[in-house]
Amino acid sequence: MSKKILVTGAAGFIGCEVSLILLSKGYQVVGIDNMNSYYQVSLKENRLKRLASCNGASNFSFEKMDLANGATISALFEKEHFDGVVHLGAQAGVRYSLENPQAYIDSNITGFLNILEGCRRFPVQQLVYASSSSVYGRNTKTPFCTTDPVCSPSSLYASTKRSNELMAETYRHLFKVNSVGLRFFTVYGPWGRPDMAPWLFADAILHNRPIKIFNNGHMMRDFTYIADIAEGVVKIFETGMARVLAGGADSEHRLYNIGHGEPVNLLDFVKTLENHLGKEAEKIYLPMQPGDVEVTWADTKALEADCGYTADTTLDAGIRAFAEWFKEYNA
Repeated sequence: MSKKILVTGAAGFIGCEVSLILLSKGYQVVGIDNMNSYYQVSLKENRLKRLASCNGASNFSFEKMDLANGATISALFEKEHFDGVVHLGAQAGVRYSLENPQAYIDSNITGFLNILEGCRRFPVQQLVYASSSSVYGRNTKTPFCTTDPVCSPSSLYASTKRSNELMAETYRHLFKVNSVGLRFFTVYGPWGRPDMAPWLFADAILHNRPIKIFNNGHMMRDFTYIADIAEGVVKIFETGMARVLAGGADSEHRLYNIGHGEPVNLLDFVKTLENHLGKEAEKIYLPMQPGDVEVTWADTKALEADCGYTADTTLDAGIRAFAEWFKEYNA
């Protein structure tokens, strides 16, 4: 019988892509998402339609569920007896955390606690969860490495993600919950989020609106293509499962950066997007936004060594795929 995996945030950008790969590999996937209105629910519904019609769709089930509701999460674990959990559900967005901090505590702190409790009370072989490159905060040493101190978060969002890492380590120590935390670096591509730069820029360019360039363009991001990210998440999950099944004596909590490992200047990113949209952007140059950081850059050596994973999609190829999808989706 195939293994049963819980994917939280299954209607989200990364959650949908990870679920598609898991289903294609023969896993049973139970997806949950609270379908909140942080961005248009129709996009989340369309991602779920992809899952309902994909190869392996008969092994997919979905429940609308709020991570912050401990009783329903506990009942789900008790009912399903999962072999593993891929926890990607969270309140996303650095800037929104300045406007609605409570949403981040409810989803990212209380919600993650409920997932950890489910894994403790109804043991799973492996938990993989989403952290964020935002935990590096105001660090100036680059590239960012998981052994670097992370004591200077620039946003509440970053603080909640660092809290998740500490909570996971505590549950490893106290309750032997095996887990891997993934610090994602600027994920982009088809079916992405409307609050992120690629979508915002593409929509503005195609509708003749100016785009906002913060910090006067002096920003670099480690842009990582969605297919690479999803493949990496599944590879990390399966590598962790294999270690557990091989009879490792001790529980473990690992942290990995998951990024391309090659930062790109924001203006170069915009130029690439302009090329594939066939239209130049009008630009408004502005100061740095509160909560933002100037550079993100992943040191991925540990992930390459442990899991044999590298993100190899070029920015040009990734932006081309995104631009083609965006124009078709919004036609």
